[in-house]
Amino acid sequence: MYDLQQWAMAAKDRLRSVLGRLSRPVLAAAGGCALCAAASAAPAVDKLTLGGPGAVVSYPLMHMVETGALKPYAAKVEFRLWETHDQLSSLLAHKKLDFTATPTTLPALLANRGQKTRLLSVSVWGLVWLVSTDPAVKGFGDLAGQELLSPFQHDLGDVLIDTLLTAQDPDGKAPVRVRRTRSGQDAIALMLSGQGKHVVLAEPAASLLLWRGASQGKGAPLHRVQSLEEAWPQYFPHQPSLPQAGLMANATVADDLELSRAVEKAYAASAAWCKSHAPDCAQVAHKYLPHMPVDALRQAIEVTRLESRPATEVRTELEALYTLLKTRHPKAIGNKLPEAGFYGP
Repeated sequence: MYDLQQWAMAAKDRLRSVLGRLSRPVLAAAGGCALCAAASAAPAVDKLTLGGPGAVVSYPLMHMVETGALKPYAAKVEFRLWETHDQLSSLLAHKKLDFTATPTTLPALLANRGQKTRLLSVSVWGLVWLVSTDPAVKGFGDLAGQELLSPFQHDLGDVLIDTLLTAQDPDGKAPVRVRRTRSGQDAIALMLSGQGKHVVLAEPAASLLLWRGASQGKGAPLHRVQSLEEAWPQYFPHQPSLPQAGLMANATVADDLELSRAVEKAYAASAAWCKSHAPDCAQVAHKYLPHMPVDALRQAIEVTRLESRPATEVRTELEALYTLLKTRHPKAIGNKLPEAGFYGP
């Protein structure tokens, strides 16, 4: 009798272990018993950390946290703000982020260095703007021989601006002198104090500069001139789109394809909501970026092409950009194009 009880208890433990390893879809297909329903309702993980910069690409992630979009998949979901490319690289290396908004070059670089990362989607196709005090400047092509302030250093924005300005040189015009600042705030301060005439800024910094210029009423009037996305096809007609930023899965979750698909879909839904509800989305973003005026956040959403598409669908556009960068700035992507498994879950 004692041996029979021991056998029964051991069998029960083994059954629990097997059921515990089964995924939710398998359990659901098993017949909908009470144990299966309970397993289906339980979150897949205890905690997920989403990350991103204080830019439009991150607003959908903030909305996902506020609305509990990932509640079926994680008991706790939080958003962590990062400020620099180096800080993001460190957070990813130490596995402090699961999913993050990112320039499209960084996950490619990490993947080519042997790290398990995937680019899930591209959602921002133009976030860098030229702002000027000169109404005669209608585009990047009108900056020949002049100084351009730029806060971009060692990231995709820096690479793209350098690539665009270099492409203008064969026109026979004097080269643009790029003056790099320590941060976007420094570039804004120089513009507002009259120490700069032209600047390139990513949203929402460009909208913040215009908002401050209008509210302070000091110095020459500022003009939103042209986005990098608008200027690009003039010099690269075979690469007309700029898949600049999107959503990536870090090594902590890259192999969980079900979770990655769920996060990508939730992000796409939140991105669509943000684009169609810019004032409300600006209020959500303001909670995480309290130093930013709501009007500047709203304007940033309105002028940004926020359109989330799975990386598998835009692989052609991504590879066209990566191929161009491989020729001109190979270190930005690790000297080669990512493998096929890099694109999406």
